Amino acid sequence: MTKTVHLAVYDTFSDWETGHATAHLNRGLWHREPGTWQVKTVGLTTEPVTSMGGMRVVPDLALADLSPADSALLILPGSDTWETGALKDFSDKAAEFLAAGVPVAAICGATFGLAAAGLLDDRKHTSNAAEYLAYSGYSGGANFVHQPAVADGALITGSGVAPVDFAATIFAKLDIYEPQVLEAWVKLYRDNDPAGFFALAEYEESRAAVAG
Repeated sequence: MTKTVHLAVYDTFSDWETGHATAHLNRGLWHREPGTWQVKTVGLTTEPVTSMGGMRVVPDLALADLSPADSALLILPGSDTWETGALKDFSDKAAEFLAAGVPVAAICGATFGLAAAGLLDDRKHTSNAAEYLAYSGYSGGANFVHQPAVADGALITGSGVAPVDFAATIFAKLDIYEPQVLEAWVKLYRDNDPAGFFALAEYEESRAAVAG
């Protein structure tokens, strides 16, 4: 059965913040169950949007048509507009997901939007800085954790300068990889440790041998 992760897209969304997560979710290499996962984009409408990096994206579906029952996780990237309140519809959808027990992963400016919506008040979380979230006027400052990425129940939050940690936390939440594979993935992509590459190659070779 195919499982779908939804990536929210809107004008000026920070494409680099979610690139590791979406690329390796969509790519079946090293997965526990190759071919199971896919990524779909969701916009406020299905009209094209342009990322901060200048990429033009046509959303697969409109936000109003997205149901938590049809999703494994909703990813919310940062953008220039979260602080303005222009993306409130996305934080409302995040609240719907969390109420249904379906995970939400927010990074950078998206954490500000969730803070402003009161979704971080009672959950451990992180962001770019505690001072940044304080500007939202939220009441969850005591639950701020100084880490690159934090998971608390169905909620994942991340700093905009830690996209690899953010991705790894998503993978752990969804159980995409065997534990030793995730550890090797982090070594390779976060730590630039060649041992991670060789561990992943050995894992793939051993699986191919069993299958063949």
